Order: sequence, then C-alpha cells, then structure tokens
Amino acid sequence: MAAEEGNKLPSLSSYPEMIMAAIAGLDEKNGSNKTSISKYIESKYRDLPAGHTTLLSHHLNRMKSTGELIFWKNNYMKADPNAPPRRGRGRPPKPKVPLPPGIVVSTARPRGRPPKDPNAPPKPLKPRPTPIGSGKPRGRPRKIARSMEETNGFTTTIVMAMATGRPRGRPPKVRPASMTEVSVQN
Repeated sequence: MAAEEGNKLPSLSSYPEMIMAAIAGLDEKNGSNKTSISKYIESKYRDLPAGHTTLLSHHLNRMKSTGELIFWKNNYMKADPNAPPRRGRGRPPKPKVPLPPGIVVSTARPRGRPPKDPNAPPKPLKPRPTPIGSGKPRGRPRKIARSMEETNGFTTTIVMAMATGRPRGRPPKVRPASMTEVSVQN
C-alpha cells in the first residue's frame, strides 16, 4: 500500500501555486524562464488541460502585473518584499518637490487654439493700408499668354514676348520637309 501512495501523482492545483512551486523547485539564481517552468509543471502534473501553455502565459502575465513575480531578462522570479524595486530602462524621473500647504495648483491649459465665442459681436473690418513705393504689385509677374496657330493641319505655338525668349519645357519635335509634303498631298 505504501508503494501505491508513492506512485500516486499529486492532484492538479491552481496555476499560481504550480508556478510558485516550479520556481522554488528549479531554484535558479537569476529566475526561471517560461519554458523551464512549463517543463517542470508537465513533469510534476500529468493531467494538464489542453490549453496548458495559454493558461501558463496568462497566469504568468497576471502574476507579473500584480507584483507576485518579477520579470527580469526573460526570467521570472519570486518578488522579495525587502528588495528595492528594479529600475527600468532610460533615465529615472526627477524627484518632485512637495509644495508648501495652502498653495492650489491650477489646471494646465488645453493644447491648441481656444474656440471662438459664438455669442461675441463681430469685429469691425480694418481698412487695408495703401501701398507705398513704386505702385507695382508684389510678387512674381504673371505669365504672358501664348497664341496657337493652325497651318496645313499642324499646330504651331507662337510665344508672345517672353522675358527669356524661350518657353518652358521641352521644345516640340521638328518634322522634316518630306513629311509635310506627303501630308499635304493626302
């Protein structure tokens, strides 16, 4: 009868208890990773549910967020109540100086431009100042219009007095004289 009790497997307990027992049983210096915890639980408890890995991940994440376990360098370890909290990446925040009692902190202004008051009267329009100087309009002068002429079925562009003497862009292809004679005969 003693032999039967020794071969008997322990009953399936809750996942947090199994995880804590696995970490204590593995007793690794830097904690145990998820794979080693899973293998330990599978070797100890034979009748695990079908979604064992999903349940293990869920409980590990929950225990990590509640502070029962510490997750450091891809390993889980038991939280030591006397140990100082481990610092994360990046520069630590500056310590906040406590305000003396009696001072009320105003709320921060919201971002962006404040909305206009719909009940406010309209503002009067200001007259535009007259330009002082040569009287020319400001900015780049407007383009001069081009005229199109059609002769013998071909369109020709004539530029009317451009400042550079040449229109913008690629010039049109020049057709040889033999091509124009053929098209005129047809």
